[in-house]
Amino acid sequence: MQLLSPTNFSDYELIDCGDFEKLERFGKYITIRPEPQAVWPKIYSESEWEKLAHVKFVPRSSSSGDWKRIKQMPDQWDITYLVGSQKSKVESHGLVFRLGLTSFKHVGIFPEQAVNWDKIYSFLHNKPKAKFLNLFAYTGGASIAARSAGAEVTHVDSIKQVVTWANENMQKSKLDNIRWLVDDALKFVKKELRRGNLYQGIILDPPAFGHGPNGEKWKLEDNISEMIASVLQILDPKEHLLILNAYSLGFSALVPENLLQPFATKNKSELTIGELYLNAKSGIKLPLGVWGNLKKEI
Repeated sequence: MQLLSPTNFSDYELIDCGDFEKLERFGKYITIRPEPQAVWPKIYSESEWEKLAHVKFVPRSSSSGDWKRIKQMPDQWDITYLVGSQKSKVESHGLVFRLGLTSFKHVGIFPEQAVNWDKIYSFLHNKPKAKFLNLFAYTGGASIAARSAGAEVTHVDSIKQVVTWANENMQKSKLDNIRWLVDDALKFVKKELRRGNLYQGIILDPPAFGHGPNGEKWKLEDNISEMIASVLQILDPKEHLLILNAYSLGFSALVPENLLQPFATKNKSELTIGELYLNAKSGIKLPLGVWGNLKKEI
């Protein structure tokens, strides 16, 4: 089992976490946000947190809240990430992400996913005809990483606003020609299965709970088995990279292993599992979900 954390994300830093909160730097600005996995005490004092932070998210309910400004900062700003171990194809500045203070505590990026962006870029680099599918795709970090490597990219998310946000990130990153779809992920995969389409790269990062654009209900433990069974049927058995993330408080890394093992055995794929985490400046490691990967190269 592998524990993976970004190591070259200069525009992001987890400073400290604890008491169900996290203190993070995104570019020049430092935020305080809720973090349900941070069950331990903070390392730095409350006064140190307040001194460093520009803004703090104050929940009003389980799904929304307000930002309390401590110092002056904009509502939106950009950060960059240089993807892959090789020089990025998106000029020297790498991938560009527009961040923003949303009413649901997120800022538009899950920084631990940079590990997966590097995997995707490395696998797809010099495979110009490869097809890549990003499911539950959010603001498109994996999509623009795949497109920067030259792949044909399909981006699927059920929320129109975040698909628009992802398109903005693509343009800021000086990329084009990503296929954008506002659709229910499982319904889309089943349509692709009926069409006989295959993908050489697929990533899915499903939420614990969610809804499709037409009210379709998603619950991770109820739907993940059917989703993976369908996804594996549109994964090219000859050459592929599949990344399954599961951010759930109750999931072990053995869950993705058990879901992916039959395909790995049948197709002689390399199967790896592990956890994603962020390493705080204060020394704490923040766990952020389990993952399983299938990989096979010609």
